[in-house]
Amino acid sequence: MNTRDVRRWILLLTALFIGGVGTSQAVELKAGFARCDITPEKAVPMWGYGARHALLSQGVRDPLFAKALVLEAGKDKVAIVGMDIGRGPTEPMITHIRRAIRETSGIQWVMIAGSHTHHGPVIELKDEPGKGKGTFDDAVAYAKALEQHLIEVITQAAANAQPAKIGWDSDNVSWNRNRQTKIEPKPVDPELAVVRVDSLDGKPIAILVNFAAHPVNLSIMDRRFSSEYPGQMMNTVEAALATNCLFMQGAEGDLSCNKGNLENIEAFGKAMGEKVVEIAKGIQTAAPKKPSIQGIDTEFTFKSRLDLFNPFVQSVLKQGFFPEMIAMLDECQNNIIRPVLTTVLISRQLALVGGSGEFFCSHSVRLKERARGIKTLFFGCCNGHHMYFPTVESTAEGGYGCDPLVSWVSLGAGEEMMNKALINIYTLSGKYDQQSMFAVRDATP
Repeated sequence: MNTRDVRRWILLLTALFIGGVGTSQAVELKAGFARCDITPEKAVPMWGYGARHALLSQGVRDPLFAKALVLEAGKDKVAIVGMDIGRGPTEPMITHIRRAIRETSGIQWVMIAGSHTHHGPVIELKDEPGKGKGTFDDAVAYAKALEQHLIEVITQAAANAQPAKIGWDSDNVSWNRNRQTKIEPKPVDPELAVVRVDSLDGKPIAILVNFAAHPVNLSIMDRRFSSEYPGQMMNTVEAALATNCLFMQGAEGDLSCNKGNLENIEAFGKAMGEKVVEIAKGIQTAAPKKPSIQGIDTEFTFKSRLDLFNPFVQSVLKQGFFPEMIAMLDECQNNIIRPVLTTVLISRQLALVGGSGEFFCSHSVRLKERARGIKTLFFGCCNGHHMYFPTVESTAEGGYGCDPLVSWVSLGAGEEMMNKALINIYTLSGKYDQQSMFAVRDATP
């Protein structure tokens, strides 16, 4: 190296040092929360049960909310949103929401999940003839308003951000059951997971609850809007801890509630809420020493198991639900299903994985086991809804949730997505580096 090269290196290192000293700032975890009422003001078709067809809603049993928790570490932010409706936002909605919150709040990653209540509104209808316009204009207007509500509640949560501490814990409970398989032992995901986010003085900012079970305890023909058992659970937690609570549905594809003697949603939700309070009180929150938020969004492409544009198939779908629901097929052009997987890692310790559909519980259980030391939560019905994702073995057995009429993705799609989620978790956590990924290793003992 000649004298000129040495001088160049000295100048470069000096510039880097001065620049680093001048711009370095301590990164801290921040959190903000907001909520908004998303209860439809007019009668619209209800989501979830084909037997109701196009019957309109008849009032409100329980109000519906969207609750947003925004976590921030330096310039990196994630918005976690729980909604009291049946599914995640449609593909156009999530595209618009992502663009808007990036512009308004600098949020890179978003996870918006429906609780999967079957007593919420249809959101798939569009302002187009045969897809809602002229027949269900109030439902079309509601879908447009919902998109804006979600942008606003996320923006408000980001604006409310303050320095925060975080912690989590979970317990296994017996409040869900496998409704699909006849093989013993029947798989379940019994984990009731709780994430607690506090202000620096220890006051809870929000309690996040993750559990897997269909909220389908009310009568099919009860046409009042309801947040179902998750709403009752959140009410119990908020009253007991004087804070905010949001619910993120898990891999509930093959799981229903195991009610026991808890006959109604009030009793079931109250029992769950009391357990959440117990878990939350035992959590010791802390400000991460090296707070960070990392994320990866992955879109998959799967061929549909069913020819969704075959006239006979469309006739069956129209009769099973109602004709205008054919609007949902706009996201499946050329019989291609494009589910979305979002993986977010918080301070390299807590992984949040969201999938845009109803995944069977074994997907979630296996992912958690394979994450090896990184606490992992799975959110179903997240950032979209691409119907059921059964496991390979459950598809071979058959039963509800496995047949092509409700499970459109190709065989093994769920497994492929969970493998990618695991790779994402390990990549974000630094367990894969360039050397380990590309080096040729000697297998000789």
